[in-house]
Amino acid sequence: MDGSNRHMNETPDRPNEPMPLETGPNPAAADLGSPDPSGAAPEPETPASPAPGPAVPASADREPIAPSSAPGYADTSPVPAPPEATDRYSPAPELRTDWSRPEFAPDRPVWPSQSEHAMPVWQEPVPTQPVTPPSTTRRGGVVGPILAASLISAVLASGGTYLTLNATGALDQPVAAPASPAIDQTGGTQPVTIDESSATIDVAAKVGPAVVKITTGAAATANDPFSIPDIGVGSGVIYDSNGWILTNRHVVAGSDALTVELQDGHQLDGTVYGIDTLTDLAIVKVDATGLPTAALGDSDALKVGQLTIAIGSPLGTYSNSVTSGILSAKGRQIDVQGGRLSNLLQTDTAINPGNSGGPLLDASGAVIGINTAIASSAEGIGFAIPINLAKPIMAQAVAGETLARPYIGVRFVTVDMQVVQQENLKVEDGALVKDAQAGDGSTLPAIVPNGPADNAGLKSGDIITKVDDVTLDGEHPLDAVVSQFSPGDVVTLTIVRDGATRTFDLTLGTRPADL
Repeated sequence: MDGSNRHMNETPDRPNEPMPLETGPNPAAADLGSPDPSGAAPEPETPASPAPGPAVPASADREPIAPSSAPGYADTSPVPAPPEATDRYSPAPELRTDWSRPEFAPDRPVWPSQSEHAMPVWQEPVPTQPVTPPSTTRRGGVVGPILAASLISAVLASGGTYLTLNATGALDQPVAAPASPAIDQTGGTQPVTIDESSATIDVAAKVGPAVVKITTGAAATANDPFSIPDIGVGSGVIYDSNGWILTNRHVVAGSDALTVELQDGHQLDGTVYGIDTLTDLAIVKVDATGLPTAALGDSDALKVGQLTIAIGSPLGTYSNSVTSGILSAKGRQIDVQGGRLSNLLQTDTAINPGNSGGPLLDASGAVIGINTAIASSAEGIGFAIPINLAKPIMAQAVAGETLARPYIGVRFVTVDMQVVQQENLKVEDGALVKDAQAGDGSTLPAIVPNGPADNAGLKSGDIITKVDDVTLDGEHPLDAVVSQFSPGDVVTLTIVRDGATRTFDLTLGTRPADL
């Protein structure tokens, strides 16, 4: 993703929409941000099969952005057609001259009410007529004597039981009254009070003021009388009260002007302070102090299944919308236009066009990720960049430093059981340094010539198992661990080479912006 190119080309007054995710072969990339240049794709997600339903009529391509300065503005724009079934960024680019959207197609997701899962569940009918037991017929005259004998036996047995209980004193014990439900003054059972969604309510009130809407603009093309300015909308979160905002790179890339709108409606001019060279992140600065901020969490400590909450401006119209769900998975990789995003959080929390750059929060209201992309071919599959990957550049911005990422200069694949079997390895975790294949079929060397790893003495086939004291595994891949350092830091790498363990001291370089 080239920071100089605008990833969101939209028509006027229309929020950015998710950028399509690439589905072709994965071109290998150097070092951080491309932990698997061999092209191994993440486990495929099975999209939900759409059920037949009535066709949805075509709608206008763009939904106007409500001018915040117009009191009582009512949104009368038509409802947009469902998004195309393709993985994409949120928001995603479209050509500025694309004035219409294709009509609803049968292979796209249907509305929930049309889904096969929305069919009613039938219950067994309740009988309306009493069931008469089968009648019995008297056979001969032997029934009377049998009943008489049975009656005499029962009387004798009960008498013996009474004598036994009376002798032990069991009949003298008081009998406890049966429990009964609580009854209110009107004679009905008192209802049970449940405090629903208290965590989500608290988080929305606590973090909502720190979430902003970012409107971007790009000038019309010079010497083109039919060209019009581009307008896009995304979200962001204030992490420092002196006007520092974290958002997505694809929200602000290529823009000429930024407007940051606070929850209370105040609008501030913003500037892009820096673009991240590793992930889809950017830092925006506004000239203000004393702004509300959101606390930062620890994305490494997250557990799959825990509550997640998203706040943002879906469709660029519904500012500070709150949705909730769970953390579905960690360590996901997706291919996007221009590269690969790694180590992402997957969530089923609803993320829509315009949510990009907004925070993903835990139950305490701490930011655990930045919402980035969605899989539009399925429901409930969204991705966020872990906040721990963002913390280094956030600190650099506040300190007035240029945003920079550390760089080793190797191409590698993360070791898992499949790699162990394919490469016949003796270790089960780590990062295997090996050549990669580019998109044009050429071979890219495992060690970048004259890079930090080359200068430190690493070779193709080495397996990096530790960075300082941090052991590399599926939860701690090489690129994510190295991203916690800064360019110029000296780290100790533990290497397995030809079955022997060795250590190398390596001085981290600065990651090139064109990777």
